[in-house]
Amino acid sequence: MSDCLFCKIVEGVVPSRKVFENDNCFAFLDIFPAAKGHTLVIPKKHFTDIHEIDAQSYGAVAAATKEVADLLQKKLGSEGMTIFQMNREAGWQTVFHLHMHVIPRWENDDLHKPWDIAPATDQELDEVLHLLQ
Repeated sequence: MSDCLFCKIVEGVVPSRKVFENDNCFAFLDIFPAAKGHTLVIPKKHFTDIHEIDAQSYGAVAAATKEVADLLQKKLGSEGMTIFQMNREAGWQTVFHLHMHVIPRWENDDLHKPWDIAPATDQELDEVLHLLQ
């Protein structure tokens, strides 16, 4: 896509700090890092989000994400890793080219969970389960 920032990064039109590349995926340092080494893993082919990408291509992104996570842990000595992928505007996606965030973590690094943990009631869980069956 000619107007997609991440497609332009894959094409080399927009510079990036490449961390990893294979036939299907490209990984580069996030310019707005949540932590040291925060890396984005993207498919080279444009897919807007998880609902558009096929399972095989998503599997390739997942495999590349594993390689990047292992690389970051080995080279940076992180004590943990947070990996997430956001979809569509309501799901906090801001660049509409599927991407995985791979964020090295350390104890007391001041990052926090994006939601407060609270248990659901049995009734709430049963209602959702009913909708999914």
